[in-house]
Amino acid sequence: MGNGDTRVRGLAARAGGWSARHRWAAVGIWVLFVVLAMGLGSAAGRVDVKDSDQLKGETHTAAKIIEDAGIDEPASETVLIQAKDAGGKATDADFRAAVAAVMKAVEGTGKVTDVTSPYDTRTISKDGRSALVQFDMRGDADTAGDRVEPVLKAVEGVQKEHGSLRIEEIGGASMQKTFSDAFGDDFEKAELSAVPVALGILLIAFGALVAALLPVLLAVSAIMATMGLMGIVSHVMPMSDTANSVMLLVGLAVGVDYCLFYLRREREERQAGRDSQTALRIAAATSGRAIIVSGVTVCVAMAGMLFTGLAEFEAMGLASLMVVAVAMVGSVTVLPALLSLLGERVEKGKIPWLHPESRLRRKRAAGNRESRFWTAVLKGVLAKPLVCVVVAAGALLAIAAPALGMKTQNLTLDQEFGDSLPIVQTYNRVNASFPGGSEPAEVVVKAADINAPQVTAALADFKARAISSGASRGPVEIKLHDAQNLAFVYVPLVGGSDFDKAGQSLDKLRDEVRPATLGKVEGLQAPITGQVAGSKDFNDQLTGAVVPVFAFVVIFAFVLMLLSFRSLTVAITSIVLNLLSVGAAYGILVAVFQHGWGASLVGAEGVGAIITWLPLFLFVILFGLSMDYHVFVVSRIREARLRGRTTKDAIQHGVVTTAGVVTSAAVIMVAVFAIFGTLSMQSMKQMGVGLAAAVLIDATIIRGVLLPAVMALLGERNWYLPKWLNRLPDLTHDESADAVAAPAARDDEGERVRV
Repeated sequence: MGNGDTRVRGLAARAGGWSARHRWAAVGIWVLFVVLAMGLGSAAGRVDVKDSDQLKGETHTAAKIIEDAGIDEPASETVLIQAKDAGGKATDADFRAAVAAVMKAVEGTGKVTDVTSPYDTRTISKDGRSALVQFDMRGDADTAGDRVEPVLKAVEGVQKEHGSLRIEEIGGASMQKTFSDAFGDDFEKAELSAVPVALGILLIAFGALVAALLPVLLAVSAIMATMGLMGIVSHVMPMSDTANSVMLLVGLAVGVDYCLFYLRREREERQAGRDSQTALRIAAATSGRAIIVSGVTVCVAMAGMLFTGLAEFEAMGLASLMVVAVAMVGSVTVLPALLSLLGERVEKGKIPWLHPESRLRRKRAAGNRESRFWTAVLKGVLAKPLVCVVVAAGALLAIAAPALGMKTQNLTLDQEFGDSLPIVQTYNRVNASFPGGSEPAEVVVKAADINAPQVTAALADFKARAISSGASRGPVEIKLHDAQNLAFVYVPLVGGSDFDKAGQSLDKLRDEVRPATLGKVEGLQAPITGQVAGSKDFNDQLTGAVVPVFAFVVIFAFVLMLLSFRSLTVAITSIVLNLLSVGAAYGILVAVFQHGWGASLVGAEGVGAIITWLPLFLFVILFGLSMDYHVFVVSRIREARLRGRTTKDAIQHGVVTTAGVVTSAAVIMVAVFAIFGTLSMQSMKQMGVGLAAAVLIDATIIRGVLLPAVMALLGERNWYLPKWLNRLPDLTHDESADAVAAPAARDDEGERVRV
């Protein structure tokens, strides 16, 4: 630190200066880029992640064998026929008539194949009250939900004729249709409503239509361009619908935030009496530079997902990285060009009761443009920083404590949707009568000759031992594909929808039954897959990826902060505070969704677990997004310190002058994320609640209390950099607002100015 000469430099300042001088060229290049990206992406088409690439391990091996064999597994459906009275049995005449009626009705639709009778397949429950009619849907399994309606109606017709029985259908196709009807529109509306919600909050923040529209337009154009880029990139790294949804969420959040930071600084300088071009140069050199530091940090965090080895995570990470990069570039190029073109017209469309111009003029006349609320808060924080650190950190650690007992798993149907859907009740009845029957383990057996005597004997032995070992109560079904020399063995697992118990049954199959039977046949492959196996393999792979991903994100974020602020202290405190906010978000998730504390407030009763992919996803997303606020606030504090203020005064100035923009940005993020917290799917609800809670904590307790309190305690040690680190590249911007505003300071030429 010091008050010597410094150089007005930096990519953001140069980019902003060039765009302001070549306004139409900058706007034209951006529009051309968006149009080209969308056009090329549309022409290229999007390649989505294949099932065989979703996971590694046995699940991947099984999917690859099926894919290489050219077998398209159909969507299987099951009709549960169950006596409502305890005395009813599958051997009753009425029951047999109902079974025959169901088989005839579903065959009559022409939409199904391989209809089997429970009396042939022995799919009759132990108590004799329930039976399963099973069949496959014709055509592609991915679109079976579009063709299942006639079958469902046929089953409903049989139910009307047999009032003493419960006749209900469940399966891949019927679940597809049910979820699409119940939640497809819900999810789409949530994505679409995010834009008007953000626009409404920006209208309140700026009080002018044009100023409010700019951040939304930038975010939407960045999202559109990224959609096109995803199509092109997908031919190298496949994408997915999930990656697209995450990209929309992240793109809207950072796109609006970056534009908001830039626009509020430009407006602030104009309200301080500077002309539009000078105000723009100051915003480019300060907020623009903070955007680049924040954007690069977010991109690094998103890149952490590429180290998971999970195709879905890699797609989400790359899509998020691209939209952040595009939004960052747009913020420091086309945005200053648009602001230069608009000038004072950026205040067009004023909303009288919201527009703050007259109020800000009164404040400026009084020499105070700072937030009254945060001024009052900061007064208390800076008066007793140690007490504030102890109380705030203690509170956050207490909130984070439940995370120590976090339980992760792929959510079952009843966990994901509760009892709100009839099909969930059917799912529970099937599992109660046929434990594991709705989610059997699937053994994919590949041999040189699937009909060889030793293979046939091994299959029969496996079938018998699966039941005698206690892993399954049966019935174990074997389907042969002679032409491909494959056999599919379906094993209902003891434990059913309880993934912990079903996982123990799976371990018996993999570690005991298979080696003693199929494992003795030379050259035979028998990977075990299915929903329980997929959940276990996913958990195992994700657990192995946690340490490398965490290490990558934390180390690179630390290095970026060190280079950007040339302070070892700032870099360390940045990482610690971010980890604290992520930990608090984890604690809230576990408390609400796992332990059920306050679960009724968000409609999350009885979930009992956190969806497997969420903790790592939240860490990466939150660690990146929280840097937005941190970089913006610390940059303003550092700028004030460079202008000669004491560290304590600089902290006060930096926090309270950024309070408005940080609050607006946080409110937008919380509102957008909270929309996803209102969805009926628990996985989406968990994501929305986790993100919203973390951003709220980050923008208030972390940035408003802990950060200033810690910096106040450290004093001049905030700017400590060991001598041996002086050789590191200098990525600081060092120019103060006054320096940038001075006529002699040409940010695009790098001339020396006095700080």
